[in-house]
Amino acid sequence: MTDNGSEPVIEMRNIVKVYPDGTLVLRGVDLTVKKGEIHGLLGENGAGKTTLMRILYGEIKPSKGEVRIYGKKVHFRGPWDAIKAGIGMVYQHFSLVSSFTVLENLALAMSSISKMSIDEVRRYAEDLMDKVGLKVPLDARVESLAVGLQQRVEILKALMRNAKILILDEPTSVLTPIEVDELFKTLKKLKEMGITIIFITHKLKEVKAITDTITVLRRGEVVGVVKTSEASEAELARMMVGREVLLEIKKKPAKEGSVVLRIEDLHVRDDRGLLAVKGVTLELREGEILGLAGVQGNGQRELAEAIVGLRPIEKRRIIYMGEDITNKPTSEIYMKGIAYIPDSRAIGLVLEIDILNNSILTRLKSFLGLGKRILWSKAREYSNKVIKEFNVITESIRTPVKYLSGGNQQKVLVGREIATKPKVIIAAEPTHGLDVGATEYIRTLLVKLRDRGKAILLISTDLDEITQLSDRIAVIYEGKIMAVGKTEEFTREKLGLLMGGISA
Repeated sequence: MTDNGSEPVIEMRNIVKVYPDGTLVLRGVDLTVKKGEIHGLLGENGAGKTTLMRILYGEIKPSKGEVRIYGKKVHFRGPWDAIKAGIGMVYQHFSLVSSFTVLENLALAMSSISKMSIDEVRRYAEDLMDKVGLKVPLDARVESLAVGLQQRVEILKALMRNAKILILDEPTSVLTPIEVDELFKTLKKLKEMGITIIFITHKLKEVKAITDTITVLRRGEVVGVVKTSEASEAELARMMVGREVLLEIKKKPAKEGSVVLRIEDLHVRDDRGLLAVKGVTLELREGEILGLAGVQGNGQRELAEAIVGLRPIEKRRIIYMGEDITNKPTSEIYMKGIAYIPDSRAIGLVLEIDILNNSILTRLKSFLGLGKRILWSKAREYSNKVIKEFNVITESIRTPVKYLSGGNQQKVLVGREIATKPKVIIAAEPTHGLDVGATEYIRTLLVKLRDRGKAILLISTDLDEITQLSDRIAVIYEGKIMAVGKTEEFTREKLGLLMGGISA
């Protein structure tokens, strides 16, 4: 149990971080974490959570401030010093060698701190797994493991390096609900063993479910430290954003119209040449939101890109408004009224160019005048509309997108596509990287668009988003549709099983 009277194991005082380009990320942050507690670090993307933890882990240096571990002031030269001090960090994107076995990855990690033979590493890992209840197949190659198991390997790796402080950066972002439950069981076990855990997240339900104490960051500052049991989700959301937030999106029953998009037995390959979409059949109707639920990397991106012409279709076809658009040029598909919000800003935006040019990137023909020259006055008007309607925080439409926060980049991307008033919207992770206030806005907007007769394919790994917004849900696993039905036909447990490939 957490000893609230114990001395802190982590003290970060007046932490300031200014990057060379002048960006001020942390504005005098204080953080205190006590032994054996699960401490939530809550805030929207861009609030400074990960930067603060990268400083604690020795990956980057603060511009100002001090860090104390077990009361001793430290100056980490790099992560290796943090590891020696008993700190481990598990990032969103794992640092495993995919072609190696689990055991080989563990041996590689141990080689920097101990001269252990491979057999000694195996015995050490097996003993620790028995103690913690964290089972992973040591002789399996990492690339063959599900994401949840890969995460266990990362946690095991940190524990084998004698981590007494474990930092988890958005650890549930790529997990199924069942894997989230398993992770939480593991974290509670580690807490019982006296391990101190910092849980970085922007998900209110999860921070309420697993933490003892919560520190809330907003725009690089601490806006509150609360006991988890004494704070509601609504209060935490208000602290994150600075205003009241509608956490549950209310919507009227859908008035479904005719089928506008029909996907027939579609087969699509990924970048490696392997089949990623394996016989997907779906129908999308006017005035509905069809939610495509699944763990990231199960063919969602390939399906979306095939629909909008960005990826060749291997087999069968796509019918839009009665017309076969299979393998049509992307520009033609866009002009017909299909909009695409990609799941990655790196795909949807050109970070080196400004907001103005990014705003017209996918609809360039709409802004051409005589001689095929860009009508810049029309383009500026449209760009300013996107900035105003989506509350993009920027000094100018001429600001390069790379200088915007991740959340503001996402607002430019979503706003650009929705403002064109398309008939069909393929929305992949539309609220990824947005604070709860902007998330509320986007989700409410999607429902309004659906009420105006738009057909929306919502691709999301966020089950709350899927269940709140969708009129029907399709579950995808390894490129195949596991089930399709009305939202009310699915429980969270049933969705979790289907997302893990288990027919419910």
